[in-house]
Amino acid sequence: MKGKLKETKGIHELYADDPQQAADMLWGNGTKAVTRRGFLTKSALASMGAVLGAPMVFGNNFPAKLIPALLADGEAPFVVDGKTKELVVLNDKPWNIETPAHLLDDRVTPADKLFVRNNGKLPESFDAASWTLSIEGEAVPSPRTYTIADLKKKFAEYTYQLVLECGGNGRSEFNPPAKGTQWTTGGVGCPAWTGVQLKDVLEDAGVTNKAVYIGYEGADIHLSGDPGKVVISRGVPIEKAMQDESLIAYGMNGGALPKYNGYPLRLIMGGWPASVSGKWLTKILVRDRVHDGAKMEAPSYRVPCEPVEPGTEVKHEDMCIIESMPVKSLITYPKTGGMLSFGKTLEVRGHAWAGEREVAKMQVSIDFGATWPRAELEPPVNRLAWQHWKAKVSFPQKGYYEVWAKATDDAGVSQPMIVPGWNPKGYLNNATHRTAVKVI
Repeated sequence: MKGKLKETKGIHELYADDPQQAADMLWGNGTKAVTRRGFLTKSALASMGAVLGAPMVFGNNFPAKLIPALLADGEAPFVVDGKTKELVVLNDKPWNIETPAHLLDDRVTPADKLFVRNNGKLPESFDAASWTLSIEGEAVPSPRTYTIADLKKKFAEYTYQLVLECGGNGRSEFNPPAKGTQWTTGGVGCPAWTGVQLKDVLEDAGVTNKAVYIGYEGADIHLSGDPGKVVISRGVPIEKAMQDESLIAYGMNGGALPKYNGYPLRLIMGGWPASVSGKWLTKILVRDRVHDGAKMEAPSYRVPCEPVEPGTEVKHEDMCIIESMPVKSLITYPKTGGMLSFGKTLEVRGHAWAGEREVAKMQVSIDFGATWPRAELEPPVNRLAWQHWKAKVSFPQKGYYEVWAKATDDAGVSQPMIVPGWNPKGYLNNATHRTAVKVI
């Protein structure tokens, strides 16, 4: 498949190295996936069917050493159930799948169009009825455990539309190239999340004034298959955890969470990198220090504290944790490559967001940044939601044009026209988004 990382193996490389081990890893859920006769077990076929989006008919005849044709075809984007076929696979071990900009035109991002950013393999079980969440740590005198039913019964329910964006969204534009999944613009979405406020649960658990940070753990499985290894365990300062919009979510857009996006329970910390919004949530640790879980250490989700020249090797002690995401915007219509008859007006539209801030001004340009007429900008439906914008543009003559979009936040910070602040991991690219139009 396209765009696999050099440092992680995709499905083709896995099967090339050792087909049986690859089958065990991908479909075995911690157990052997292959029978002595060289075919897949019933449980492995069930796992494969979940990925293919349908049971494999005559699967008992499928040789375990083969890759399913749907996954073997490098151009086939449809790889997970519950997601539209038009999403783009960037990596398959773990699943990293982005949404083309034109598919993000909805005001509320639908479940089938929400990007997937996983760090390990999916949990072995998704049984919501038996799922539990524990609250523990140095700032909790006595650990507490809640079922999902407990959360729904004991605490008030809230729904907020909140931006979820991968910290590496836009990484593909950095030069020299930054290591990591090569996201373009589609590692973002803004669904309506439903759940309980994290602060209510923390207060119920008796959190003390020693609390400095919270961290999370989930039920996903390390790529090595080692149950003793934590996949990812990041967190946020207690002040962020206690915001109204910081949720323990069990619903999205009026339904359940998508399986690949954290079902049945996850954290949502709008405006911060999506890595702090832990999926398949099983534990919250209330720390008396900055959380030190997996992927909290440098260089993960950190940028140089001071600007550096591109390609510079930065010492870990000189890197700072990413908190609020920068101001950014997206053109969702028209799609790049659009054709327009000369003399007609084009309505351009999209979304804009600014981490913990609000977008104050939206502008577009058709002359490569020489002029920036203002666009119409709507207020957010709630704090930390993206804002919708639109603008009508006319083109003076036939030919090739680019429409550029630029947002400015309420602190006066605008998107740069070119890729900003190079950093070793390629985080926080908020350069203006562009779409190409041909006037004929």
